[in-house]
Amino acid sequence: MAKEAEPEQQCFHCGQPVPPGCDYRTSILGEERPLCCLGCYSVAQAILAGGLENFYLHRTAPSNRVEDLVPEGLRQMELYDQPRLQGSFVSVDEESLRSASLILEGITCAACVWLNEKHVGGLPGVLDFNVNYSTHRARVRWDETRIHLSDILKAITAIGYVAHPFDPGRQEAVFKKERSIALRRLAVAGLGTMQVMMLAVPLYSGADGEMMHFLRLISMIVTIPVLVYSAQSFFIAAWRDLRHRRVGMDVPVSLAIAGAFGASAWSTVAGGGEVYFESVCMFAFFLLTSRFLEMSARQRAGQAAESLVKMLPSTAIRLTDAGQEAVAVADLLPGDRVLVKPGETVPVDGVVIEGASSVDESLLTGESLPRAKEPNDPLIGGSLNVESPLVLRVEKVGEDTLVSAIVRLLDRAQAEKPRIALVADRIAGWFLSALLLLAVAVALWWAVHDPSRAFVITLSVLVVSCPCALSLATPAAVTAATGALTRKGLLITRGHALETLARATHIVFDKTGTLTQGRLRLESIIPVAEGMTPDQALAIAAALESRSEHPVARLLVQSSDALLQATELESRPGQGVEGQVEGVRYRIGSLRYVAGLSGADNPLPEGIGTTRIALGNEKGIVAWLELSDSLREDAALTLQELRSLGLQPIILSGDVPGAVAAVAKTLGIDHYRGGLRPEDKLEQVRAIQAQGGVVVMVGDGVNDAPVLAGSEVSLAVGSGSQLAHASADMILLSEQLRHIAEGVRTARRTLAIIRQNLGWALLYNAVAIPLAAAGFVLPWVASLGMSASSLIVVLNSLRLRIT
Repeated sequence: MAKEAEPEQQCFHCGQPVPPGCDYRTSILGEERPLCCLGCYSVAQAILAGGLENFYLHRTAPSNRVEDLVPEGLRQMELYDQPRLQGSFVSVDEESLRSASLILEGITCAACVWLNEKHVGGLPGVLDFNVNYSTHRARVRWDETRIHLSDILKAITAIGYVAHPFDPGRQEAVFKKERSIALRRLAVAGLGTMQVMMLAVPLYSGADGEMMHFLRLISMIVTIPVLVYSAQSFFIAAWRDLRHRRVGMDVPVSLAIAGAFGASAWSTVAGGGEVYFESVCMFAFFLLTSRFLEMSARQRAGQAAESLVKMLPSTAIRLTDAGQEAVAVADLLPGDRVLVKPGETVPVDGVVIEGASSVDESLLTGESLPRAKEPNDPLIGGSLNVESPLVLRVEKVGEDTLVSAIVRLLDRAQAEKPRIALVADRIAGWFLSALLLLAVAVALWWAVHDPSRAFVITLSVLVVSCPCALSLATPAAVTAATGALTRKGLLITRGHALETLARATHIVFDKTGTLTQGRLRLESIIPVAEGMTPDQALAIAAALESRSEHPVARLLVQSSDALLQATELESRPGQGVEGQVEGVRYRIGSLRYVAGLSGADNPLPEGIGTTRIALGNEKGIVAWLELSDSLREDAALTLQELRSLGLQPIILSGDVPGAVAAVAKTLGIDHYRGGLRPEDKLEQVRAIQAQGGVVVMVGDGVNDAPVLAGSEVSLAVGSGSQLAHASADMILLSEQLRHIAEGVRTARRTLAIIRQNLGWALLYNAVAIPLAAAGFVLPWVASLGMSASSLIVVLNSLRLRIT
């Protein structure tokens, strides 16, 4: 007899089916209850922690709607203040500073972004609030001692929008919902337009009497669904703006639609005058079509960040003493061991502890070839295991992973506005108020000179002049450009970077790890002090460098087999490290720094093309360590391309002058300096800036952080230190220098397209508004022109996706 299938379990909280393999359970009302996901589990735990377990006893249906998630005594937004729930999406910047990524629902145009940024950004305790118009994601940073996340969410709700923590699955569902609603509204408006236009033919052909009245009445009935359903979003947005004493883009649109319908309805009932039902339907249809196409283009432009987020799997195989178990990625903790099978995606950042394979990191770095991975090699969450099973030790989870950091930086870059965008936003803000005043003036003038045409001309002015194109000009281009460069492995992290990079005149390179591979080789160890052996010198050097991220430090630590311990370590960026080893104080680094410990100077002739590191104590130099490095394969070609783009390359390095000179000669660089401390590099950059130069600084090390922060545009190489990344406006994840030249070309194209967009928007309004005010533009033509102007801007920006 066949075994009966087990009944499908239902989530006790929301009533949805529990997915196979999901094992979220908690005790509710004295019994173990199954839950379908981490979200329901967290909400249920919060309800129980709040002493509100009776909610489940008295509810009449499962909590399958957002507003039903918790009882009246504990509003759903307060749940987001729970540390347990915040752990998956909130990052802690400092003791009381928090930041999070949110999804905003209800964003329909650039004015919505402006309204949210002004409203939320003005709340006490909110330090930063930026909305990415392309992805509808917001990045908020706040002081937990002054305001809570739930207060921020409530403030957003108060102005008519819905905000919730970013979740890639939830955002995709939101996009599908928006698209579905937009298509339905567009379909109703399209059908209404076709029907009304057919009815308009006999009206314009001379129908009169009862037939004219009948056709007008039918036209009005057909137009009502378009007005009530299709145009509903315009009226809601306009009312929201007026309620908060702001003039948004939907205010003139709503005035035009409502005014045209009201006048037409009055003429129909009263039996005289003109009717504009076809203009109402066509205006709604064209505007909805424009916004639907704009929404589709906008979502395509923001696909780079979305594809990064969607790379991460939702489950992983954790290895325990009892064997393998499938767990949610959100439940993984640092130190856990995770099995990644061939063809599977690495779920979190970690280090290989067993196995050897090749890993495809192309979506993260732009590098097309898989990279070999062996024990002790790092693994990036989101990369694809190609060949053999790997066991990794979890290092970072949640908001701390590289993918999360990249998405945060990308969101910040797309949300921050370049200077040219701020000017455009100010112009758009003034334009809306001026438009309404102009419409009143036009109505009054025509009311005096030709009252019969006053209404239709005023209607055309309101319709033709919506400033959507002006506000879309910059964000559409920036989003498309940053997405295209991210796919190539060049991550833009600041909004001003593209605009400034396009104006750059000088590009300054560090040498080690930037122009060179950064894969140093220890050529030789030359003892100087009596009794010092090469192995002993290497052991002391490795102990001193054990806590540094510098490429030289990593090489020395990996080269030494001895396990000496150093204490009282003190690092001097760009100079070296001082510490105590076996009771003796040592320094390692530049000759000038090391010699300062003893006051003695033991100069050694520099080798051409090699780097020499000094090791000394209070008696003087005890050994020299000779290192060599090789140039990156694409360095020469990249320098040639940068020169062809008009940039002057310069090398500023802390390495010995002889090694810097050798690299400069090989690459044909005329301007170079070696032996520089971080403050010396910064001084050189400021000298260039004082002469009117716009400097791009490319570096990778801790000692490059000050000069990266001091240049107009800073670019950190992907393998560099975290401090270098924190100081940088751009990060070269691909580590391919040729992408820098592509970045310059794309930046210049972006600035050109932004100017084209702004020029088109201003030219369109400069031509269309006078024509409409003079009575040469019919309302339906005005609606077509206004919709086309916004669409042209978006489509022009999408050209940047092809680089």
